[in-house]
Amino acid sequence: MPMDSHRSIRKGHIFPRSLWNPGCPEHHTANMSILPLIVCLLVAALQAVAECDSRFNPLHHSGAASPYFDAPSQFDIPSSTPPHCIVDRAAYIVRHGSRFPEPGSFAGWQALFEKFQNNSYVARGPLAFIPYWTPPVDDIPHQPLYLSSTGAQESFDLGVGLRKRYRFTAGGANFTVWAAGQQRVVDTATYFLQGYLSQGNYLSNSAENRGIVVAMPDSVNYTFADSLTPSSGCPAYSTGDTSAKASIFRATYQGKVAKRLNRFLDGLELTDSDVGVMQDLCGFQAEIDGDTRFCDVFTESEWKDYEYAHDLNYYYGSGPGNPFSATVGYPWLHAVTELFVSSANRTGARQSFNPPALIMAFTHDNNLPPVVSALGVWNSSRARGVYPLSVRAPDPRRTFRSSYLVSFRGYVALERLFCRPDASSTSVKHGAKLLTSHAARVDALDQMFVRIRINNAVVPVPHCDTGPGSSCPLGAFVAHTRRRAAVAGDFVSRCGLEGVKNATDILDIFTQVPSKIAQTYTLLVPQPYAVIP
Repeated sequence: MPMDSHRSIRKGHIFPRSLWNPGCPEHHTANMSILPLIVCLLVAALQAVAECDSRFNPLHHSGAASPYFDAPSQFDIPSSTPPHCIVDRAAYIVRHGSRFPEPGSFAGWQALFEKFQNNSYVARGPLAFIPYWTPPVDDIPHQPLYLSSTGAQESFDLGVGLRKRYRFTAGGANFTVWAAGQQRVVDTATYFLQGYLSQGNYLSNSAENRGIVVAMPDSVNYTFADSLTPSSGCPAYSTGDTSAKASIFRATYQGKVAKRLNRFLDGLELTDSDVGVMQDLCGFQAEIDGDTRFCDVFTESEWKDYEYAHDLNYYYGSGPGNPFSATVGYPWLHAVTELFVSSANRTGARQSFNPPALIMAFTHDNNLPPVVSALGVWNSSRARGVYPLSVRAPDPRRTFRSSYLVSFRGYVALERLFCRPDASSTSVKHGAKLLTSHAARVDALDQMFVRIRINNAVVPVPHCDTGPGSSCPLGAFVAHTRRRAAVAGDFVSRCGLEGVKNATDILDIFTQVPSKIAQTYTLLVPQPYAVIP
């Protein structure tokens, strides 16, 4: 929707049209039946809701600046668990929640504010608010780089949602998650645990219902593949980063946008870089303080160009366009696949820790596209010319969408499904102690399947979607993972680490606590109430 009319998405109503359908009887008609009126009202309300649902939302097209939202299905696969199936194991790798800007980005916000304040000008239409705009940061020593309230809520909500979705954890049981060590990542893990463990009252027993974060050095070059930020431990990775292609595309549209907006200004001129900062502020300010006025400034086509610049940045920087992307993403995929094929949920000979059925790992945005690359998704199309992504213009047929992956609190997840052999039957035979026979079913690999979720949307495993809900049989998924190993290559050799002390291609943090190479350490999440000494 063009924004020049200065309509605000903050002021949009749930029912933008009158609830009185033209085909309905007037509300003052005498002796009318109430039933037709109710029917008409319901029809009008449903039409209005459908219109609102289909309205373009810039916050769903803001790339890494998007607050979390469930991605739409690109493959028409329901996100619900297939009938006659249960999820008995799952693994998530999650970006931290919404945050304040990094210091470099915040400097751009301050420069824009000073430009707006230190000049005399007239602003009209969609820019009429800029003389009174202030950056949404009021505590500079403590806010930039750290979580916002929205980020805390996103994390808490994920904990609540996954506790209800999977029901893996018994009441009172403790729960362990993993996190890269920067504060915003650890905070995300902490708020997740507070949501996940928010049921019941265990204040009188400090040994129960506790959250544990296994944290590790963040973005360092000495833990190699045994890390939740493995690209920093691969020297060759940066040589494959061609994310500068995004700047080539930005140059094709930002100047045009600035020219259009300058028609609403007398005495002030916006530049290409100003446009970039203003579009960033849409997502950031929306999640920090709810102000969406910058979202109203740009047209739908301008938002799609902005999103595509993000797509190019992640595709060529850390995604399939970087030849070392799958290399650094594969250790997580391999570790999770090994857990999925374990014959029983018990500690193995080489394990010092028995991981929970739900593996939660928290990290940064640039560590999600490598997992997509390792899985081999979002980089192929039956149509010619879609991949690799063009720097000239976006192709609407592409499935690689940064907004659907690296939004704040975005994630890639794998689920292991156990599906009954009578899944196609309308009647079910119950066996004695069926609900307690988990150990018996974990060996039934022919009844197990794997699904990929990216920001909740189900994405099929390439060439393997014959199972329930377009899932992949576990055995076939293992074979797919092995084929992807050949694409990814060995971490040590591909990254140029031969002969380097402690260099490893294995991620062992889920079964080794503590992990010597990953240099993990353990944090106990505080209880909701602390006794003042």
